[in-house]
Amino acid sequence: MAASRLDTVVIFGVGLIGGSFALGLKAAGAAKRVIGLGRNPANIERALKLGVIDEACNDPAVVAEADLVLIATPVGQMGAVMGAIAPHLGAGTVVTDGGSTKQDVVALAYRLLKGRAAQFVPGHPIAGAEHSGVAAARADLYRERKVVLTPLPENSERTIRRVRAAWRLCGARLCRMQPAEHDRVFAAVSHLPHLLSYALVDQVARHPNGKQLFEYAAGGFRDFTRIASSHSEMWRDICIANRKAVLKELAGYQRELAEVKQLLQKGDAAGLEKIFTRARAARNKWLKKQQ
Repeated sequence: MAASRLDTVVIFGVGLIGGSFALGLKAAGAAKRVIGLGRNPANIERALKLGVIDEACNDPAVVAEADLVLIATPVGQMGAVMGAIAPHLGAGTVVTDGGSTKQDVVALAYRLLKGRAAQFVPGHPIAGAEHSGVAAARADLYRERKVVLTPLPENSERTIRRVRAAWRLCGARLCRMQPAEHDRVFAAVSHLPHLLSYALVDQVARHPNGKQLFEYAAGGFRDFTRIASSHSEMWRDICIANRKAVLKELAGYQRELAEVKQLLQKGDAAGLEKIFTRARAARNKWLKKQQ
């Protein structure tokens, strides 16, 4: 089998991430057959009707036929999937994942895949959205988006190449990191922002006049809280799995808030503007690099 041609792809969790992976490969003409599995039969049935997958299945033994397996479930479910597929993996089957945390997933692979761990290449597509489910999947989700791979020392270059090729066919740009580095970075720029967004919306919703506050909320509130519409189970699992790094970033944010609070208490307009100006410049510089 050529690296760019996959006869059989098996996807656990055919939602935004898994469904978009399937559609991306199909759009590139790179997957002859895509088989989907998941906890929600209605979602799998919809994926079948939408043509996101070619076959629906509920037997993890189907991985024996696969060239590539993507585990695109919330990270809290990945252990169950790995345990179920471990006895059935063929010698030539490569497994990857789409989880937003990596140290915990790597630990699960060593514990549950055991002698097959060398066939698992951990990955993380940086292309999430606030909507979930197969209806949100799109073929271009990964186009020009980063996908981080955190290969294991046991992975062969051939195994890594298969995973890299699949993501590239979806239009992604590949990066490589160590699992611990990955978790530290994304605690700061992904996991903490989600935590804060959920917390702010919850605070407003529980406010004595929450209904009135929502009636007057406009663009600023909508933009800041967009990610609070994300899949709550998935983000619960991410925050718990990476809680050590998230707590460290949260402590840093609390120090920043304490500084802002002190400036407000003192009525220090110049000090407040200095923080706002510094933050504005940093964000604008980052935005320019995204263009």
